[in-house]
Amino acid sequence: MRRLTCAALLALLLAAGCGELLDDAPPPAASEIRGAERARVLRVVDGDTIIVRLAGRRERVRYIGVDTPESVAPGRPVECFGPAAKRENERLVEGRTVTLTTDVEPRDRFGRLLAYVRRASDGLFVNAELVRRGFATTLTIPPNVAHAARLRALQREARRAGRGLWGSCAG
Repeated sequence: MRRLTCAALLALLLAAGCGELLDDAPPPAASEIRGAERARVLRVVDGDTIIVRLAGRRERVRYIGVDTPESVAPGRPVECFGPAAKRENERLVEGRTVTLTTDVEPRDRFGRLLAYVRRASDGLFVNAELVRRGFATTLTIPPNVAHAARLRALQREARRAGRGLWGSCAG
């Protein structure tokens, strides 16, 4: 019996120490992804994409309903307000715990998890905050439309007030 306990303990220690190996595992099936999951933000990629630690694996998360100017897209120029949008996203979430909620389609064609993102500490709806402050525009792709009307209203308000990209970028 003692031998079994030692073997089980060794297996647990090895599994705990090899967590990074899970990163190369295939992404979970859509049926495995649930709403309102907590994750730790490891890195901000740009204004509308983050990398998180979710259920022991790294996940690339694309914010639903918003689009920010490009700041890192290969083969594309940096767009007006792209670096500012990335910095704002870093200010809002980098290194923090967030709550991710999916909509109808949990992944895009690139395999990224599509999510509404809220800071766990205070419930701030990050997707909406980026639009409200003029760092993002709306991007509605059905069937993921749970917050589309709210985001459109925030965009109208930001545009009228000339906030963020609405006051800084021509066109």
